[in-house]
Amino acid sequence: MIAAEAEREGRMDGLKVEEEHRIFETSHVIGALLASSPLLTQAWGRCVQANAGNSSFVLQRCDDAVYVAFSSTSSSTPTALGGGFFDAVPISSGGHELFAPLEGAGQPVLVQAGALHLFLTSYRSPDFQMLITETRNKSVIFTGHSVGGSIASLAALNFLCSFSRPDAPSPASLLCITFGSPLLGDETLSRAILRERWGGRFCHVVSQHDIMPRLLFCPVNALPPQLAMSICSLMQSWRISMRYPQFPRRALQLTDDQKAELRGYISMHIDAAASEQTQHISPYRPFGNYALCSAEGAVCIDDPLVAAKMLHLTFTTGSARISFEEQHIYYGDLVVELSQNLQSKGRLHLEEDAAKSNHSAGVSLALEASGIGIQDMGAMEAREWLETSMCRRPKLHCASLAIKLAKVTPCRAQIEWYKALCDDDDTGYYDSFKLRKAPKKDARVNMNRIRLGQFWDELLDMIQNNKLPPDFHKRSKWVNATQFYKLLVEPLDIAEYYRCQWPRTRRHYLTHGRERRYEVFDRWWNDRDKEAPEKAAAHRKRSKFAGLTQDSCFWAKVEEARDSVKNAWAEKNPTKLVKLWENLHGFESYANGLIRRKEVSVDVLAPRSSYSLWVEELKDLKSKQACRLPSSSVLIGVTGGT
Repeated sequence: MIAAEAEREGRMDGLKVEEEHRIFETSHVIGALLASSPLLTQAWGRCVQANAGNSSFVLQRCDDAVYVAFSSTSSSTPTALGGGFFDAVPISSGGHELFAPLEGAGQPVLVQAGALHLFLTSYRSPDFQMLITETRNKSVIFTGHSVGGSIASLAALNFLCSFSRPDAPSPASLLCITFGSPLLGDETLSRAILRERWGGRFCHVVSQHDIMPRLLFCPVNALPPQLAMSICSLMQSWRISMRYPQFPRRALQLTDDQKAELRGYISMHIDAAASEQTQHISPYRPFGNYALCSAEGAVCIDDPLVAAKMLHLTFTTGSARISFEEQHIYYGDLVVELSQNLQSKGRLHLEEDAAKSNHSAGVSLALEASGIGIQDMGAMEAREWLETSMCRRPKLHCASLAIKLAKVTPCRAQIEWYKALCDDDDTGYYDSFKLRKAPKKDARVNMNRIRLGQFWDELLDMIQNNKLPPDFHKRSKWVNATQFYKLLVEPLDIAEYYRCQWPRTRRHYLTHGRERRYEVFDRWWNDRDKEAPEKAAAHRKRSKFAGLTQDSCFWAKVEEARDSVKNAWAEKNPTKLVKLWENLHGFESYANGLIRRKEVSVDVLAPRSSYSLWVEELKDLKSKQACRLPSSSVLIGVTGGT
């Protein structure tokens, strides 16, 4: 037995090694492709023009593309941390519905107050309304540096939200590129963007030691006074340099102690956010793709949690060739340097890693491109997080989940076979399992029921831990699979509950026994697109009874109805009796409707099924109660009259 287990574990380890050899770490490859394209150079050029101009944004056409760059130097942009500019406010502040598709998940989406105000001011201008028309059927690139990047992100989100309106003019494609932009919104925004599958529309370019993209990980309203003064001095210096690029850059030097204190404070809060510590009090979180740039190259990270951790590790490691104070206005030189050095610079020696796996070699290249040296203190941690990024990729988990589903399909098939046998019995599927008429066969079915429940609970845990795509619950394959599982297996769960729990607790299944998974699957099924063909098919008239009763809780309602009949026999209080009759009459009408529309399985009408027994019990109760209680209110319930 031990030898067999060891052999099995050996095979599993071999499969893991083989899988790792097949996986490539591609974040540095995507970073290289981005650096080699003209997008960054052209976008940065428009940012420089917007910052040096007097309008809130500039628009330039390039063939079929339109660049829209937002200024970060207008009179309303911040030169200090006060005034509430960086406070988090609901994205719907002011009563507008410009971002309605992002909301509706229960929690409000929070964004920077100042960036939202600046965007709404631009949105209401005639120039922006002309922009909406100008971009029809064209590729649109929104861009911005610093706070201008936050405004550009809001503009891009507004365009994406408007795509859902059929009457709205829409561009052919949309991309948002920001440079050194502060974090825009909270985790609810990040999740909403993932849910809508918009993450690929955003590319946030971040220099290795730029504090601005990392600043809002800190609670800016609670900064120590000396740090707040240092940051305000930097912001004022940056604004002058960006507003007047023709003049020599203003030299502002922080002392070594000021740099160390500022670096330590920011690093501490980024690390807390990446570690998901509950005491972290800043609401802001990353979203979209982060292009983390250094003199050695660039890596692209699309996982928000990994992006936060890499923002921390790149910030605290590596040596800066550009002064700490100038990193935020260094992007023009950085973009040129990335493009020039892409093919000419030397590469890391990878013989040792290449011998291990393709993935390990790719991680080493990604570390180098991010500016983290092999000997740096955070190198091992960064490697682990890059490997974690691969393991956290939802598409890989989704593919592996499909394989796991195939492995439990035989469990479902055996239950289907069991149901087919029970449909020919006089008690039916539900009651056969509840009464355990065939103990060995019922025991196998019960084991399959448990295994299927474990699979679907594991799936929900993966969703809870963000291991699956955010739109997973909208995918027809999985929505249909959960619905079929629910209709097939929940009657067995109900039967097991009333066989074991009901005699002891006298509490009904719907209020005290239903598993959370079924409630979640109900929401998925009800939230389907109204135009989905599956939903349209559900409204067609049936010519024969359904293979599975379309209300998975039907038998729980039957059990409650049988209990109501029993209580009605013993009830002496006329008011309570009327209530019992209302419930009985309501279920009778509901069940008759299901049967008339043939939305029940044939086992419901089996001669000795719980439903058939309830029908006989109800007939008996009606005849007896009509004689015993001639009260008009009760007679209405008994006869079903009006």
